[in-house]
Amino acid sequence: MNDSDPASQQRLGCGMIAAAWLLLLGLLYLLFADELDRQFNPNRSLSPYATKDATELVLKQNRSGHYVSPGAINGRSVVFLLDTGATVVSVPAHQAAALGLAAGARQRVTTANGEVSVYATRIEVLSLGPFRLHNVRAHLNPGLSGDAVLLGMSALRRLELTQRGDTLTLRTIVERE
Repeated sequence: MNDSDPASQQRLGCGMIAAAWLLLLGLLYLLFADELDRQFNPNRSLSPYATKDATELVLKQNRSGHYVSPGAINGRSVVFLLDTGATVVSVPAHQAAALGLAAGARQRVTTANGEVSVYATRIEVLSLGPFRLHNVRAHLNPGLSGDAVLLGMSALRRLELTQRGDTLTLRTIVERE
């Protein structure tokens, strides 16, 4: 095959154009995937602050009006979706082993989507920004297919919540000695 052959030059040109399009599509995917992630979780970088009386963390609403935040369960990274309508923290059951959670007694609970079977569990350490909560009651929920952990009131009741506009301030009072 001769490189000066017009047919081989045309194939080479088509291959180069295809490669350029694939590269462009890949770059656009990376750009938009990052933007979509930023819209889902505008709180990827948390900046807590402490005063003499309290430690505070301010979260911004995401595009859907929810508060989403990075955190950890037993030292392993998770994404929390704050849910004041949930009585307890609800962990997708498929994450149990990775988070070091053991399934306890089976229970029936009523959710926004109806009645479901869940398994009781306890979270040894739940971390959200500067807050470390110990021995938090939770459920392993086989009905949750995503990766977001619903941060319910069994954890949130330990914090003071103040919502203003599109921000939610979580605050804990520093105990004075």
